[in-house]
Order: sequence, then structure tokens, then C-alpha cells
Amino acid sequence: MITKDELQELLQSTETYRVERTTSTGDMDKFQEAICAFSNDLPNSRKNGYLIIGAHDNGTLSGLKVDDALMKKIAAIRSDGNILPLPIMSVERFEFPEGDLLVAEVSPSLLPPVRYRGRTFVRVGPRRDIATEAEERILLERRTSYMATFDAMPCLGASINDVDTNYIKQDYLPQVIDTEVLASDRRDIKEQLASIHLYDLTHDCPTNAAIILFGNNPRHFLPGFYIQFVRFAGKTIGGQVLNEKRFQGPLYRLLPELELFVSNAIITQRPIAISLFREKAVINYPNNALRELLMNACMHRDYQSNMPIRLYQFDDHIEIMNAGGLYGEARPENFPTVNDYRNPIIAEAMKEMKYVNMFNQGIRRVQEMLQDNNNKEAVFDVSKLTVFEVNVFSTVEDVPQGDTQGDTHDDTQDDTQGGTQENNLDLWIENQIKKNPKVTTEELASLSNKGVATIKRHLAKLSHIKYVGSGYSGHWEIEE
Repeated sequence: MITKDELQELLQSTETYRVERTTSTGDMDKFQEAICAFSNDLPNSRKNGYLIIGAHDNGTLSGLKVDDALMKKIAAIRSDGNILPLPIMSVERFEFPEGDLLVAEVSPSLLPPVRYRGRTFVRVGPRRDIATEAEERILLERRTSYMATFDAMPCLGASINDVDTNYIKQDYLPQVIDTEVLASDRRDIKEQLASIHLYDLTHDCPTNAAIILFGNNPRHFLPGFYIQFVRFAGKTIGGQVLNEKRFQGPLYRLLPELELFVSNAIITQRPIAISLFREKAVINYPNNALRELLMNACMHRDYQSNMPIRLYQFDDHIEIMNAGGLYGEARPENFPTVNDYRNPIIAEAMKEMKYVNMFNQGIRRVQEMLQDNNNKEAVFDVSKLTVFEVNVFSTVEDVPQGDTQGDTHDDTQDDTQGGTQENNLDLWIENQIKKNPKVTTEELASLSNKGVATIKRHLAKLSHIKYVGSGYSGHWEIEE
């Protein structure tokens, strides 16, 4: 709170955008508009504003005697709900021989625009007024800049010694900064890291992104930062655990280790006879498809959560689940065509290290790779608010005998039986839609033991069946 000496200086101050003097004690609208305007801090001075009750415009005191009732009335402005977001303010009484002053000290809000009864007030010099559209847009942009993502925030308690600076200097910086520029850069390592959002000079500590990407022991600060692999016997999580492994450490070490494990321990290849004298090699999952999904899980996960990334392998499918649902502009109705980044600094670093491309093509490429390998399409569950889940199914050849999880066998039967099964499937799809107009193509594929691609192909032929609406809010309609 301001001191008595500082208050006397402020009474005569020319910084009129920070001060409002008044002799009134009952004009609550005026008081709240002033507090709202100080909270918005349109000049972006980052200085506190002061509503001074008991002083004339020229700075002389009016002789006011401040009682407890007046103090309570002004202090109640903070939480009465008329000003939103709630202002950061304190109220104090100062006694002088000429009279008392009641001062409300207001800090600039980190979440502008602040509104009083739905209207945004700002100060332009000594005048208080309602913000124009352009001024309100400035405040909205400032709000966005204040709201740093988690990876950009300081990792309080960490120091430069908690980051592998040798790797950063020798391997990472040469990838992200021009060689000549780097050679002429005489700044110390903290300032260099601050320039790429990996160090917070104000708090003298690395950012969360630096710990996640290059930390010596990230789990000391982020306990949930690891990948849990479990191989279950059977097709459900209730099966016997056949293998278990934990991947941890900074991303620059974890990601290549994870890539190697997927290639050697998850991807399998075996020969399948296609004639008496010929055979072909079949893999259970395309390596690059799993790689893409795991890199996206590391890039988009919510690192504030204590839940690890789950990589669960079953007899017929793989489940990948990470903390954090769809983020920002990405929503169930526009997924996967719209993308947004929960961790933009981590995403940029992974791009520079050639793990992702940030072209928003990952999911489309995954589905294409699965299709080329005769896998079913991956099923993405974006309905959960706090997690993101994807299931990838093995090729039909990799599934135990008698189980038809794949799509190739179904199409072959259709071709060899003169279209009989084609017609039966068309009729079956129509009956399922009559029962449940909101049924999804993934649900139809699961119920019929067909691939999603097969269901979509049959739906495309059924011209009397139309999908109305978009995403999960839409439904099927059958024209009579």
C-alpha cells in the first residue's frame, strides 16, 4: 500500500491517468467506474491507480472524516460482482490535520478487459470514459499476451544447473540459430536461453519447457512426466501383464529411446503364404504411424497433470492416452481439421529437432499409412474433457484365428459371393441407423466387424441416407 509521504506527492502529481480525486462519499457509480478504469490500465503503465476520496481536484483536502462505514462500503466494491473480473485493490485511511483521506489502491489487471456492469471503462489522461472498439481490442490482445502457456512459465525452484546446458550449446542452439549469429553472440547462456523462451530472467530460473526438453531430472519438478508401456495378454486391460517399461527423462533423450523401442519391441513382421510357392511379409502396425501418434502425445499432453502418457499394447490393438483433451480452437466438431498448441514452445523445439512438422497433417497421414498396411482406421476419442485417446488396430493377419478385426477379409468375401454380402451390409446399416440415428461410423464398424473405410464406402452408395449437422451433434436421416 502507498505510504503517507507518497500519497502527499501523488496529490500534486501530474500523472492524472493514475489518480482520481473526489470530495463525494456517496457516488458509487463514479467510484466503481474509476476502479474499473484503473484495472484496465489502458496506457499500459504497469503502475497502480488511486481513487482518493476527500480531496479537491487541486489536491487540497476537503476536511472529510472517514468512518468505518465508509471504509466498508468502498472495500465492498472489490467483491460485490459489479466489476468483473474482480479487481485487485486495497483500501486505507490516512489522517491529516486538514482532514482524512480514504484511498483505494488498484493494481492493473492481468485479465483485461475489466468491465463494470458490462461496460469497459478506461482513463485517457485525466478523463474517464467508455472504451472504444479499438481500445477494447488492445485490452483483449494484452490479455492474451499475459496468459502465458504452461511451458512458457518459470519453473520456480529450478536453476540453470537443472538443465543440460552442454547439449543445448553443442547440439540444440546450432539447429535453431544461424551459425554466424551464434558465433557472434557474446551473451551468457541464461540470456541466450531467454531469447528462445527457455529461461525466465525475472525469476532467474528455467521455464517449464526447458525442464521438459533438456532437464537433468524433469520428474523432480513434474512427477507425471513419463511414458508407461504395458503389454497385456488378451484384448482388455484385465489380461495378464506380459511386459512393462517406463520411459522418462528430458524429451531430447526420451524420444529417440521411444522410437527405438517401438521399432524393435512393438513392430513385428512375419511371412504369410499367398500361394503354394509365394509368401509376403506382413507387419502388425506401420512404424511411422505409431511414431506420429506418440510424438503428438508428447507434444500436446498437459504437463501439469500427474497422469503419465499410457502406451498399452493388447493382442489386437494399441491404446495411446495422454492427459489433456482438445485445446484452444480444436473442438470435437472440427477435429482433426483444426489444430491448436497447448505447448507452443515444446512444439517448436520438437519441430526443430525433426520429430514433428507442425503442418496439421499428422492424423491424415496416420490414417493413410494404416490403410496402406491393411489396418483398420485409428479411432480417436475426443469426447473426454481431460484426456485424449487413440486406438490403433492390428492387421487382420496378426489377430488370432477366428477373430475378424481387419477389413481385407470382408472385402474379399464380398467380391467372391456376387455382391450378396454387399446388399446384406447395406440393409444392416440402414436398420442400425433406424434404431439409432446418432450412431457413428466407428460404432457401425465395430458392430459389424468391418473396417471404417468399408462402412464409409457403403454409406456413400446409399444416397437416400444423409448426415445432417456436423460432428457429434449431427445425426443420420433416411429419405423415404
